[in-house]
Amino acid sequence: MMTQNYILSLDIGTTRASATLYDRNFNALFSSSKHLNQYSPQPGWYEQDPDEIWEKLMSCVTNLLIISKCKPSEIAGIGISNQRETTIVWDKTTGKPIYNALAWESRQTEPLVQNLINAGYTDTIHDKTGLFIDPYFSATKIIWILSQVDNARKMAEHGQLLFGTIDSWIVWKLTKGALHITDYTNASRTMMFNIHTLQWDADLLKIFNIPASLLPEVKSNSEVYGNTNADVFFNAEIPIAALAGDQQAALVGGLATSVGEVEGSYGTGAFIIMNTGKQLVMSKRHLLTTIAYSINGECTYAIEGSIFVAGSALQWLKDNLEMIDNVDDVEQLAKKSTDDGRLYVVPSFTGLSAPYWNANANAATFGMTQKSTKYDYVRATLESIAYQTNDILTSMVKDSNMPIKNIRVNGEVVKNGYLPQFLADLTGTTLHKKTAPNIDSLGVAYLAGLAVGLWRDFNEISQLQQNDEALQPNMSPETRKKRYHGWQRAVKAVEFYTES
Repeated sequence: MMTQNYILSLDIGTTRASATLYDRNFNALFSSSKHLNQYSPQPGWYEQDPDEIWEKLMSCVTNLLIISKCKPSEIAGIGISNQRETTIVWDKTTGKPIYNALAWESRQTEPLVQNLINAGYTDTIHDKTGLFIDPYFSATKIIWILSQVDNARKMAEHGQLLFGTIDSWIVWKLTKGALHITDYTNASRTMMFNIHTLQWDADLLKIFNIPASLLPEVKSNSEVYGNTNADVFFNAEIPIAALAGDQQAALVGGLATSVGEVEGSYGTGAFIIMNTGKQLVMSKRHLLTTIAYSINGECTYAIEGSIFVAGSALQWLKDNLEMIDNVDDVEQLAKKSTDDGRLYVVPSFTGLSAPYWNANANAATFGMTQKSTKYDYVRATLESIAYQTNDILTSMVKDSNMPIKNIRVNGEVVKNGYLPQFLADLTGTTLHKKTAPNIDSLGVAYLAGLAVGLWRDFNEISQLQQNDEALQPNMSPETRKKRYHGWQRAVKAVEFYTES
């Protein structure tokens, strides 16, 4: 074990696959990444090639081993983080997918979703899974694939097909078909997993008409599941020791492992997740109840809210309004604003997300005057991300009856200084900005290291980990209240316009 000093972390996101090598002190020594293609055969449909995902991921691993000169035998364990909900169905004999992967944001199953809602299953599904019926989750994606591919339904009923989210697919490939598994975090996002019993739910499978034989075995987030197949992985049998969906991996990577701690990941969209410990909180404010992680037989729960438009709002300023030349310039542009806070941008291009869940809402701007400038607009767009975050945080406190202890943030969008400082001001809470480049990858590195014995527990990890950048709130309570009240009025106006 003393010669096995490294953890290999594999991260498969929506647009990139990456491999990162960490040492015992959590230094990301080497990393390699490749772009993943996405296909849209119809508006609102998003698909990916599972074989391309596998091949590009392994190309990243190959590059990493070459540039690092690391021998596979020096790797103590492998951790895998992945985009959640994305659905693959494959032939377990040939190992070939029967259709493209349906990406998490793909909406082709909306008619199936509406049928389930009309049939009155909303409460049943929410009570069992903590989720709302939506194309976002995996169950209706499976139904769609089985109905669209010739002979697929028959093959599924005869036990010839397997389903998996990206983690299942990668483990199956790494082990040459020896392991068909997933973990609690990914399973809890399928709309088929009972978060109370921690098992696939027979009643839901009957409702969806999905054969249980398709489903992977569900494992904890930190244990040795098995080894890579030597024929596949450079003549080496390396322990696969951690699996986690990307947002839960980010929560662990941010060490938001105590009750009341919040991790926010800001990319194209944003995901805010709150650790509720052993308490399973069923939201009354349209937040999702999910599993944060499971280690050593103990399950930790979380509640989560999504922001549909975060980084994509800044891209919109660049591509559609041509207000900025480079997204990296937004901080300096926002600081040139002289607006007194009356300008509000509600970037609901794909509807309002949690806690409103208004799919028909349109985007809007309020408070514009003749003196308004592009600097004001950039600033208001940045601030809209903070306002949406505060909507979610407020709902989390009310749902859980738990105070928020810490807010930790990560991602490309919070690299600029203006947004995280404004978020600290708006919430009146110290905000910790993570400096690690890939928090998901770091999270599964922690989990894998725990499983193979490189570290004892999260306390040891936190003592070794570098300090984050801490931002203190500077806004007065009166200004905070006034600014947030203005945002709430803007959202109400958007909802009124939608209803009218």
